[in-house]
Amino acid sequence: MTKAVAEAAATAELRQGLEWFARAKQWITDRHLELCRIPAPTFFEQARAEWMLAQFRDLGYDARIDRTGNVVASAPGYDDGPVVAVTAHLDTVMAPQNPQKEITLQPDGKFHGPGVSDNGAGLSALLAMARAVQVCGPEMFRRVVFVANVGEEGEGNLSGMRYLCRQSPLSSRISALLVLDGPATDHITCQALASRRFDINITGPGGHSWSDYGIGNPVHALSRAIALFTDTPLNGSSRPRSSFNFGIVQGGLSINSIAGSARAKLDIRSENVAWLEELSAILTTCVEKAVEVENDRASGGRVSARITDIGTRPGGKLADDADILNILRAVDAHLAIRARIDCASTDANIPLSMGMPAVAIGAGGQGGGAHTPGEWYNPEGRDLGLRRILLALYLLARDPVPSIGSAGHDE
Repeated sequence: MTKAVAEAAATAELRQGLEWFARAKQWITDRHLELCRIPAPTFFEQARAEWMLAQFRDLGYDARIDRTGNVVASAPGYDDGPVVAVTAHLDTVMAPQNPQKEITLQPDGKFHGPGVSDNGAGLSALLAMARAVQVCGPEMFRRVVFVANVGEEGEGNLSGMRYLCRQSPLSSRISALLVLDGPATDHITCQALASRRFDINITGPGGHSWSDYGIGNPVHALSRAIALFTDTPLNGSSRPRSSFNFGIVQGGLSINSIAGSARAKLDIRSENVAWLEELSAILTTCVEKAVEVENDRASGGRVSARITDIGTRPGGKLADDADILNILRAVDAHLAIRARIDCASTDANIPLSMGMPAVAIGAGGQGGGAHTPGEWYNPEGRDLGLRRILLALYLLARDPVPSIGSAGHDE
């Protein structure tokens, strides 16, 4: 396989594309900053999707926005056989309130602002691939489909990828997926980290902090439930790696009012699905215990709780000898990239859970502060990541195409 990579990289057509990245740094930077200045919080990706649609069309692609909001682009005249999908998610956890001031290019060349790394890096790489394919010659990549998808972050529940892999016209034709998520070249995500997300809502009669003192208090009950759950032994030598996070806690109207309701949103993740389900059951037990304690203490006005499942990300794992993994290893060897195999929660969760060949990789450069106002991206070395992606795409999409596995089937 390493020999095949070297031979591909030496062809005149592919070499033009590989060399183009170094010459096109300003073009890529301009697209990167422009797209990041279009706010795209989860469920509100439309403006950025329309911008991406226009970019693909300007590059000569047949592009459309599908039923769920994904942008799908292909070269004119591509055949109706198996395709390789290269994807990057449109949405961000945070949206800039003042894009021109918050999304900035610093004197040291770094980008600052919400979403510049996750997933400005992936989306700009997607456009760079589309342009590089034109430089090489679209015929060499006629089996490649570009997808800018919705619903990866927050409570999006991977809606764009679910539709792409299960219901879209392409679902039965996808032979492999290459997911571009964030910066760097140091990892290959081929194990999907399973997760579950819950909304915990505790309600009561509410009242005055003095005259109604003693009635059941939803805030007190919720606080107790959180404390009980956080006391759960999580990781250890006999347990798989797991995590949890109460990311949102809300309740109450004023300091001198007993709240009528209190709620929290919780994210639980684990490398082991069985332990994930056990943690979910422990959550229910903790909430029930907290409500019971609060009602036993109350002199009147009881509280009640409702737990709602608001998202499930399935797990899955790529076989160690999968073609897509061998191709990436060979490309990395050719480019002297040292990447580790890792487990994470990405858009690749859906295809991996369905037995489809898929990996998630970074788009080059460096970044940090994801999901915070201090997010940053440094494009230095970005072209190495882009060369990696182009070589992998060429080898994945060449004839003969690897056989399609269980694409189009539910997990």
